[in-house]
Amino acid sequence: MTRKPAALLAEDAPARIKPSNYPEPFASLMAGRVKRPLGDVFGLINFGVNLTRLPPGAVSALHHQHSRQDEFVYILEGTPTLITDAGETELSPGMVAGFPALGTAHHLENRSTVDCVILEIGDRTSGDAVSYPVDDLQAVLGPDGTWRFTHKDGNPY
Repeated sequence: MTRKPAALLAEDAPARIKPSNYPEPFASLMAGRVKRPLGDVFGLINFGVNLTRLPPGAVSALHHQHSRQDEFVYILEGTPTLITDAGETELSPGMVAGFPALGTAHHLENRSTVDCVILEIGDRTSGDAVSYPVDDLQAVLGPDGTWRFTHKDGNPY
């Protein structure tokens, strides 16, 4: 059994080995994004916490909406642009945004010339599904905790 730390510097948490769970051609769009799954370090099972670094030009995710999971972001560094179905908002350090299940589709883009650092928090509700209104993609969270991706017509990737 791996021993869990009592505490650590967030930047010292290991980065995800696989930069994205998306299938190609979508995974390549996440180039440059670095996620450090802080919740996993401590064995959290009910919610996830990621420290995410977006270098200039990087995006947080595809434009998406969850069916059951809530999401929350806290901007630590930089000025990412939040894109929702309602439009665009430039965020800055100290700002927060929340996305309830079945709320607006959303994602962040770093259009600036410096890195953005974001704390992402989301629950891990089973049976969640994700819709991607801009892309031919949908995802369902399997009972084993892994995402299964298909085209919108249900054909697998």
